[in-house]
Amino acid sequence: MSSSAESETPSFHGSEARNNLQTILQSCPKLAEVGDSNEYQNTVSELVNFLDFLLDAALSDPDNEHEENSAFEALTEIHQYIGSPSLDQEVVDALSFELPKAVSKFAGISRKFLDMAISIIDQFIVKCGPRDMLSILCDTLGYSSKVTNAASYIVPPLSGLSKVLISIRRRQFEQVKEAAPIILNVLKAVCLESEEEELDNVFDKAVGIANSIYEVCDKLVDNAAREKLRALLGLYVLQCLALVSARIDYKASGCHSLVSQLSRISSYCGLSYLSLVTTYEAEALASTVFGENKDDCMGCLSHVNHGAALSVIWGHVSEEVAQAAKEDMIVVKDELRNNQIKRWQAIGALKHVLSFVSLPWELKKHTISFLLCITDGDIRGNCDDEHPQWPFYMPNLFSALQAVKMVIMYAPDPELRKNSFAVLKGVLADISISQRLDILEALITNTDSSSMIAILVDLVRREMHTEIYNSKSLVKDVQQINSNKHSNLSFWTPSILEFVERILRPPQGGPPSLPDQSDAVLSALNLYRFVLMTESTGKTNYTGVLSRSCLLKVYNEWLLPLRTLVTGIMAENKSDYDELAVDTVCTLNPLELVLYRCIELVEEKLKQVT
Repeated sequence: MSSSAESETPSFHGSEARNNLQTILQSCPKLAEVGDSNEYQNTVSELVNFLDFLLDAALSDPDNEHEENSAFEALTEIHQYIGSPSLDQEVVDALSFELPKAVSKFAGISRKFLDMAISIIDQFIVKCGPRDMLSILCDTLGYSSKVTNAASYIVPPLSGLSKVLISIRRRQFEQVKEAAPIILNVLKAVCLESEEEELDNVFDKAVGIANSIYEVCDKLVDNAAREKLRALLGLYVLQCLALVSARIDYKASGCHSLVSQLSRISSYCGLSYLSLVTTYEAEALASTVFGENKDDCMGCLSHVNHGAALSVIWGHVSEEVAQAAKEDMIVVKDELRNNQIKRWQAIGALKHVLSFVSLPWELKKHTISFLLCITDGDIRGNCDDEHPQWPFYMPNLFSALQAVKMVIMYAPDPELRKNSFAVLKGVLADISISQRLDILEALITNTDSSSMIAILVDLVRREMHTEIYNSKSLVKDVQQINSNKHSNLSFWTPSILEFVERILRPPQGGPPSLPDQSDAVLSALNLYRFVLMTESTGKTNYTGVLSRSCLLKVYNEWLLPLRTLVTGIMAENKSDYDELAVDTVCTLNPLELVLYRCIELVEEKLKQVT
């Protein structure tokens, strides 16, 4: 740059701003000699206000190099001031309470401001000591809720904490236990509210803290303290893994690097893939670590179970990650395929991934792929149809099926929806047939989507078809129902008609809402027709569908009111040619055909039983 150009750009040196800064800094040692604490606080506040003024000027006009240069030069002078060997320790201590907050606000301007803020905090760590700076930096983190760009603001204190933790020489577990909830709460709040591109540095420093805790833990001589610290480190790592997975593009190399580092530490904590999806209990570990304060700390660990399941999914996604965790995915999958209880536990654990709203669809797709690996194919040989522990695992399996159902309904990728449906069938097949109808009924009861209800009702019909087919034996080349297998027909009971009635005659009263519920109603009519025709052909009445009282009830309470509703809606819309009317007619046409066929079948049967 030419000398003329330089003269046109105002310099911080010799400026009024620099003179103000010098005046403030020079007054600090004098106040230390006098010992006036109130004046001291006023001077520190004046320095913080001065820095806030420079920050506002730099941010309000990003193209103004002068304002930015002035702010940077001011930080540089402060850095040199704090690093001065002659500076009184009392002055350093007083500045250490407020300056980390003030300088961290500049981190979002550019990389050089970030580095300078980190360097100033490093000076405080050297001069004040790690134990004092631990509480100061935690307080600095807590202040993030009051700043505009929290993601960049927390990077310098996180960087400082990673250095402080490895410098503490006594009561390491107790110190980390106090700091970890603060760190994790701030990470969760910032990560779920910030843009993805702002978080790379945040996660890099968060993983740096995990590495620091690992280093401390590895050097501890006290076995009891080391095991507690390992448990705490495991909780921290899994919470971070969930946040990384939710907020960073999983295809990015940086994301894989962070996950690999976290997986390596997870392995050190004794968290194998099998244990993470079968026996891992975050609350139990939190009780071990935090004792009576466990409930106060669970908020910062809200995504630990998500992280536990995601650890395994990352191993499924990336061989590099699996190697970092010292895991063999083939062995893991084989163990889950061959052990029904562990498979149920894993299915229940993976619901956390599928129901995690913030998680990208790509990772949910890999989760479905993993579930297919452990539920698809010939696993029935490893199943106990009446397992005594079924009631214990049923709630988690049902929650998992609910999560799979949501993927089927909302996934943007047709292949993912198709594979999710395969997983749904695979998990249902893993459940005792005597419990399967109850599970399907519960899924339908907890579903608002007509299309999804139709899919589930069709699954019931398929189960009934398979069950009746398997109960037949060949006698003289003619298939006949083998009556001694009646007890094995779990779906062929009167409850199946109650199941159909809940759709055709909803519990809240009146006929179903059409055309909104047309898919569900059509599927229910098809199921009723299938049951009626199968019982008629086989000359059986397992469901009671052929009894006169049942036929009259179906005819008068289900079919005729439904016919009145359908014909009324069709009449209203047939003469109308707008798009909505045409769609309504097209939607109800197949339903009308099946409805009239059911009416004909019931009328024929009523004539036969009269």
